[in-house]
Amino acid sequence: MESDLRSIGELARDSGLSVSALRFYDGADVLAPARVDPRTGYRWYAPEQLADARLLARLRRVGLPLAGIRAVLGAAPGSGEGRRVLDAHLRRLEDGLADARRELSLIRRLIDQRENPMTATPEEHRFTVPARALAGALDAVRFAVGSDPELPVLSGVLFDLDGGLLRLVATDRYRMALAEVPVDASGTPGVAAASAAAIVPTALADAVRALLGSADGPVELTLGGAAVRVAVDGHRIEGAALDHDYPDYRALVRLDPVHRVGLTAADLREAVASAPTRSLPSGPDGADCEVAVLAVDEAGRLTVAAPDPGVPGPDAFRVAVNRDFLLEALAAGAPGQLVLELGGPVAPLALRTPDRPGTFSVLMPVRLPA
Repeated sequence: MESDLRSIGELARDSGLSVSALRFYDGADVLAPARVDPRTGYRWYAPEQLADARLLARLRRVGLPLAGIRAVLGAAPGSGEGRRVLDAHLRRLEDGLADARRELSLIRRLIDQRENPMTATPEEHRFTVPARALAGALDAVRFAVGSDPELPVLSGVLFDLDGGLLRLVATDRYRMALAEVPVDASGTPGVAAASAAAIVPTALADAVRALLGSADGPVELTLGGAAVRVAVDGHRIEGAALDHDYPDYRALVRLDPVHRVGLTAADLREAVASAPTRSLPSGPDGADCEVAVLAVDEAGRLTVAAPDPGVPGPDAFRVAVNRDFLLEALAAGAPGQLVLELGGPVAPLALRTPDRPGTFSVLMPVRLPA
């Protein structure tokens, strides 16, 4: 009976959502009214929808994205899906707060330099890392360094010291690689809470990798000033860092995958290398590249096929990728088991190694023509 229903105004008043918000969430297939008057278009809601509306209002207050809200409200009872969505959102918020603290620390330094230009100098940090770990990190990210002369900021490897970790990052806008190296904080007071960053030019990064060779001892690194210094086994190399602000990479590595597929790197490499492809103008600067489609069926099985926009096919989930970029990422990664994370046709996909969680690659998908 309509007398048992709540008007949109009543639901707005009792839930804390505005009338316009309720209209928006109806259009977004999040909270549809129980009845819509066919003549006036007025929305009416069932009494039991008040609980969902109040939950929706709270989810909105904590900034949960629309897809997450839809997942929480649509979760089956007892599935635990709602709690998993909230836990993932909380991790993103905590990561964002940590990022904000780091940025504010850097901003304070910039303000100090601005207000005291005659005395302020960039603070240098000297620390050590294992040679083998640094060499492996350079090998894992080198393939993704940019070469576009119009984007000099990307023509190097970012060395980002964040307390007990040194992160190496490289990107050319189409793919990104990240690797973590543990910092030995025992002999350097204060380095566990220190932050510093330097963009190491490609030539210097390659020289550092050559210097490391097959060394197995500690490497001394100095970051924070205009120069980058590396010393190992009595040998030392030094060079100028690029004078640019590297783009914020952290937001791009916080993915929310729909599918996680476990397989071996060798199996994926064979499937990608032998699968049919289609040449599309989707490479850097619009150049032609070979595109393959990664598809996940309802049973969670991964297949690789050529993109054919005219034939949707039986696959429930498809992501198009630059075939050569994917093969390069596989070649740079560790052999053995890996996890492929896919978030959707327009979401980045990631290749992770379970035993090296801080080292992974991210590839931007290719948009297929309609």
